[in-house]
Amino acid sequence: MNLGNEYLKVVQERFKSVKDLGDKTINQLSEDDIHWHLNGASNSVAVIAKHLSGNMVSRWSNFLNSDGEKSYRNRDQEFENDIPSKQELIAVWEKGWNTLFETLNGLEDQDMIKTVYIRGEGHTVLEAIERQMAHYAYHVGQIVYIGKQIKDENWETLSIPKGKSEEYLQ
Repeated sequence: MNLGNEYLKVVQERFKSVKDLGDKTINQLSEDDIHWHLNGASNSVAVIAKHLSGNMVSRWSNFLNSDGEKSYRNRDQEFENDIPSKQELIAVWEKGWNTLFETLNGLEDQDMIKTVYIRGEGHTVLEAIERQMAHYAYHVGQIVYIGKQIKDENWETLSIPKGKSEEYLQ
């Protein structure tokens, strides 16, 4: 077994499970729900998804050969709540994830110890992947939390329902 290739397989599955939580949450939300935010300091699901996509496209495009913070990225604009529809939100969301998965699919064992840069700071490919996994899981957790707040008793759980652990184990 090749450790680097096994890691790439495992991490792709982890990214897919994180994405799946976001997908299942977004699917439960209405056009209005995706723009809801608690207050001026909070982000909507649409804004978080837009930010994640912008990050993914920047970080994973030309991953091995250019800094992950691309000159064309406008990070501040990612935090403007201007996605007009749920359909557009899903298109933006998918663009980011597709960029990530295309890049991960092209990596090989020997790439794991190569150095890549994010904002001029060197990382091994392994470190860069782990950095982004933590970032994406953090934001998808926010999306899920917002979705649960909005849907309240109409929330369709994404894991084992409360009080059903024993039943699940059977």
